[in-house]
Amino acid sequence: MSNGADHASANEDGSLGNAASHFTTEAGGTPAGPGRYVNVDGLTPVEFLPGLGFRPVLGQQAMTNFVTFEPGAVAPRHVHEEEQIVVVIEGEFTFDLDGDVRTMRKGDVAVVPSWVPHGAWATDTRCVEIDVFAPPRTSLLKLAEAQASGAADGLAPGAGGQAAAAEQAGEG
Repeated sequence: MSNGADHASANEDGSLGNAASHFTTEAGGTPAGPGRYVNVDGLTPVEFLPGLGFRPVLGQQAMTNFVTFEPGAVAPRHVHEEEQIVVVIEGEFTFDLDGDVRTMRKGDVAVVPSWVPHGAWATDTRCVEIDVFAPPRTSLLKLAEAQASGAADGLAPGAGGQAAAAEQAGEG
């Protein structure tokens, strides 16, 4: 097993990284807040468009959005300021990354820089993917905050239903 010293140099010690620096217990700042656990299956998906379910989870400086594309669902071509990383975890869909159109399947990843046009659509299969946004996606903040508030208030998974979550998110 290599200690990293045999590889191209990126650090002063000639390694690309090491476990000691990666898993340090030395705080370089003040914790931004308490951590929390979220059961994504307990979040009520909100459909911004037919067949396109969103379940965002908000962090301090990033956001994940667990997205379900039902067969035939379309996320129209769009742009936004936030960087986005798309990870397919189940099924497949077609992704348009600034005119480079590809079928993405489980394990495929697309990296979408700020303001780059992109869109996606499912054909005859369902697709589940995770979007990672940095900073958090502005248009999803109200929904993510409503989801987090519901969990913090001790609501049962899915309590309030889709209409209530959409109303809390300002979508209804």
